Amino acid sequence: MAYSSIVKPSVYFNTKLYTGNGSSGHSITGVGFQPDWVWIKQRDIAENNEVYDAVRGVTKAIFTDSNSEEVTQSAGLASFNSDGFTVGNRDNVNKNSGTYASWNWKANGAGSANTDGSINSTATSANTTAGFSIVKYTGTGANATVGHGLGVAPSMILFKNLISSSGSAEHWVVYNKDVGATKGLYLNLTNAQDTSNAFFNDTAPTSSVFYLGNADKTNKSGEAQIAYCFAEKKGFSKFGSYTGNASNDGTFVYTGFKPAFVIAKLASVAGENWYVWDNKRSTAGNVVDKFLYPNLTNAEVGSTNFIDFLSNGFKLRSSSDVLNGSGNTHIYMAFAENPLVANSGTEGVPATAR
Repeated sequence: MAYSSIVKPSVYFNTKLYTGNGSSGHSITGVGFQPDWVWIKQRDIAENNEVYDAVRGVTKAIFTDSNSEEVTQSAGLASFNSDGFTVGNRDNVNKNSGTYASWNWKANGAGSANTDGSINSTATSANTTAGFSIVKYTGTGANATVGHGLGVAPSMILFKNLISSSGSAEHWVVYNKDVGATKGLYLNLTNAQDTSNAFFNDTAPTSSVFYLGNADKTNKSGEAQIAYCFAEKKGFSKFGSYTGNASNDGTFVYTGFKPAFVIAKLASVAGENWYVWDNKRSTAGNVVDKFLYPNLTNAEVGSTNFIDFLSNGFKLRSSSDVLNGSGNTHIYMAFAENPLVANSGTEGVPATAR
């Protein structure tokens, strides 16, 4: 069995839960590193999923549940710190006594321009060890390529047009390697996969660049775009798809690690939400029963038996079409709590089930 070179996944990705205090400078510590991408969702009431990153800069928010343009939230995320971040007194991120989940990724700070593609990025912040980069670029409206900085082809990319001069805000677009470069999904919608060469020019990413067609959502001429790029790293991250079996003894998805975080979406049929689980909100063992919706503002739900986190992957526990419909294609992204076997000197350190 191949070892993972990432012995401690939590230095590159970590979920941090916190309670708001309503103050203008609430410091959230315990993340374990200085994050470059922070996704915050209030758990106890309905509020937007807010996303901040070190490339666009503090106070610059976009929302996974909306096609809204980037907005400046002066009372939102105020700083990225050595062990977490600081938030202002905005209710979405720091309502007094509100409960929050934050999902945190390590890239490489504010980044710098990348010239690998036909479009030079404004900034590319790449962590090649963890397989994660943040890329900001300006669209041209014509077929193009953009450098992602990872050194290997990304398996999943989330795109968002940050500002629309036409006044028509654009949906998020998702590339998934198993769905392929001829189709895209929408992170803020329940739509099925959409066939279009305008998203990615029908061409899969390479080790240096991702491809763009002429879609306004990913490449509107003169408009700023952000892309969050993910490449698989053994024992740390996995991106792909699985086929449902419509059984309570559901499909098992091998990842090679005990998951800390999983997002899944029915791709082949329209009408179902995106779901996100993590290892910090459900701690009593399996079933991992608390979930949030990336595409909705809804509060946390905690009563449905959908999924187990195992030592080497995750297993569906429901026959529902939502996540396990017979013959349906579902996509996922997953990050590790522990690798199944980590390379610690000359000894492997096995993961255990929940």
